[in-house]
Amino acid sequence: MFIATLTYTRPLEEVDALMDAHMTWLKKHYESGLFVASGRQVPRTGGVILARSGDREGLESVLARDPFVQGGVARVDVTEFVPSMTAPGMEALKKF
Repeated sequence: MFIATLTYTRPLEEVDALMDAHMTWLKKHYESGLFVASGRQVPRTGGVILARSGDREGLESVLARDPFVQGGVARVDVTEFVPSMTAPGMEALKKF
């Protein structure tokens, strides 16, 4: 499993100009089963994507096509982890 952390590098007005394209991109990867959860950081300095992928290079390739990254308004960092404990009801996360 991976945590992708997006950090905005440009003003929010520039980020917001690419939001529709970013949302379309996110939906595509939810439909494929790659993304598990996503959302804004608080305060709004970027976002977080939880991804299920055993292929770091493949995930990094997908993340490089994020309109935020391609538009130069965000950078992305990837952290891989293996869930070993979960809250009740979240056991499925251990299978990613």
